[in-house]
Amino acid sequence: MSTTTIPSSVTPPPCPRKTLAELLHELGDIPAHRVRLYPYPGTATEADAVRVTNTEGACELVNGTLVEKAMGAPESFLASLLIQFLGPFVRVNKLGMTTVPDGMYRMLRGNIREPDVSFTRKERLVRPLPQVVGWCPDLCVEILSPDNSRTEIATKRGEYFSSGCQLVWEIDVRTRMVTVYTDPTTSTFLTEADTLDGGTVLPGFTLSLAELFAAFDDVNRPTP
Repeated sequence: MSTTTIPSSVTPPPCPRKTLAELLHELGDIPAHRVRLYPYPGTATEADAVRVTNTEGACELVNGTLVEKAMGAPESFLASLLIQFLGPFVRVNKLGMTTVPDGMYRMLRGNIREPDVSFTRKERLVRPLPQVVGWCPDLCVEILSPDNSRTEIATKRGEYFSSGCQLVWEIDVRTRMVTVYTDPTTSTFLTEADTLDGGTVLPGFTLSLAELFAAFDDVNRPTP
C-alpha cells in the first residue's frame, strides 16, 4: 500500500478571534496554560513546532497555534510501558515503525499532531524519515490526562481518521479503561479484565490490560 505524503505547505485558513475564550474553544476547550503565546496564536508555523518540540518539550501545532502536550509523569510512564509491549512485537515481526510522544505527524489540513504512541506499517514508510512525517500512523494511541478535554480528544481523533489512521486507542489510567475506535464514532470499551488486540492493523498482537496496569501499579502504587 502506497503512502500519500501530506505537503508541509498545507495550512489552515486564518480564523479571526475576539477573545481568549474563543481561542481556547477553537483548540478544543483546553486550559489556557497549555497555549504558547509566542509565536502569537494563529501565526505559528511547522518550523516553530519543530523548534519548540526539539528544545523545550512536545508541542503540537493546531490551527497556527502552539499547544503544549498534556502529559504528566503517570501518562508518560504508561506510554513507556505500552511501547515496551508493542515495540518488540513490531520489531521481531518486522512490521514497521513505532514512535513515542514527540514523534511529529502532519495531518491532512496542516496541523502537527504527536500521538503518545503510534505504529505505521512498513509498506507506508518513506525513507529516510523526515523530521515531520508526512502521513498519519495506522495506529494512534492517546494516554488521557486531566488537562485533556473531551472536545480536544474527539477533534484529534477525527483528524487522525481523516488523515489515514485506521485504529485509535484512548487509555484512561484513572478509570483503567481503554476505548478502541475503528472510526471517529464507533468504539468498544475495555476494562482491566479484558485483552487489547491489534485488530486488522496489528494482527496477532494482544495485551492483557491487567498485566499493563499491574506494571503501572508496581511503580505508581501509593506508599502505605
